[in-house]
Amino acid sequence: QVHLVESGGGLVQAGASLNVSCEVSGSSFRTLGLAWARQAPGKEREFVAGINRNGESTDYADSVKGRFTISRDNAKKILYLQMNDLKPEDTALYYCAASMRGTYGAMDYWGLGTQVTVLS
Repeated sequence: QVHLVESGGGLVQAGASLNVSCEVSGSSFRTLGLAWARQAPGKEREFVAGINRNGESTDYADSVKGRFTISRDNAKKILYLQMNDLKPEDTALYYCAASMRGTYGAMDYWGLGTQVTVLS
C-alpha cells in the first residue's frame, strides 16, 4: 500500500511560479515510478509529467514542456513539480500518482490532489 499527500497548491497570477510537493509513504520509494496529473472542471484527468524510479527518465505533456519540471528526492521520499510561467489554462486539481512497476504508465495509487488556480 502506498499513501500520497500533495501540498503546495494555491492561487496565483498568470506568469507566476509554484512548486507543488507529494509526500510518499508505505512502500519503498526508490522502486516507484511517479507522475503528476491534473483535472480541470468539466474535463477528464490528464497526464502532466512522469519520472521513473531512478529519475533518469522523465516525460511531459506538450502543454507544459519547457515550463514544468518534475523531480524526486529519494532520501526525503518526496516528489516535486516546479511550475513556471503559469497560465490560466493550468488551473486544475493536481494529483500525484505512483506505479509499482517503476515507470509512469499505468498508475496504481493516487493522492487526493492540491488545487492550483491561475488568474489572468
